[in-house]
Amino acid sequence: MAHWINGTVVENRAWTDRLHSLQVDAAIAPFTAGQFIKLGLIIDGEEVGRPYSLVNPPQRAPLEFCFSVVADGPLSGRLAALEPGEQVLLAPRANGFLVLGEVPPARHLWLVSTGTGIGPFLAILRTDEPWQRFERVVLVHAARLASELIYRDVIEGIAAAHDGQFGYVPFVSREPTDFALSGRIPAAIAAGTLEARGGALIDAQSHVMLCGNPQMIIDAEKALIARGLRKHRRREPGHVTVESYW
Repeated sequence: MAHWINGTVVENRAWTDRLHSLQVDAAIAPFTAGQFIKLGLIIDGEEVGRPYSLVNPPQRAPLEFCFSVVADGPLSGRLAALEPGEQVLLAPRANGFLVLGEVPPARHLWLVSTGTGIGPFLAILRTDEPWQRFERVVLVHAARLASELIYRDVIEGIAAAHDGQFGYVPFVSREPTDFALSGRIPAAIAAGTLEARGGALIDAQSHVMLCGNPQMIIDAEKALIARGLRKHRRREPGHVTVESYW
């Protein structure tokens, strides 16, 4: 049986019918930006838990998680229905290696995400470390619809605080827009379109962190390898760090 602590819902923000952000007041152990933690509920007498990345940076409360509702999933729909004041279970400690402490020295940092995979990157971007370590930091976020490009207010605040050092590249795949790139991230990597929009190179002086749809990660990693980059490992430092989001 998992060890849980209790948390209290502070806010439940519905971005769309499918996408939600849950803010929770809970006393977890100190964590590092980019990590995830398990959320859970008692459902039909059983403990049901799933890992969700922390969107808030360390030392900023409440805890925040963004997630999409999975059709017929046992947990996400119930989390989406929670109201302020209701209780949720949390693991007491966060885990995960999608953190800057695992990233070797580089000039440019690319944070490439789809869907709710943007969550851990928003935590990282609201710490001091990326701005102290990298000349240019680019956040890439792909969604099906423009309405699913969540946290635009947070991103605008990051851009205002780090003008000239930060770039934001949105992708929208299922409707035309006048501001986002169309198509898929891997194709934009191969064509050089992503670099042109992001204002930085993707080369041996760069590090790329990938989080989101598993197929995007597979295809983007192939495109990066074709560009001469290699997957990062502790024993063999490289240029690409990945985390599959489901």
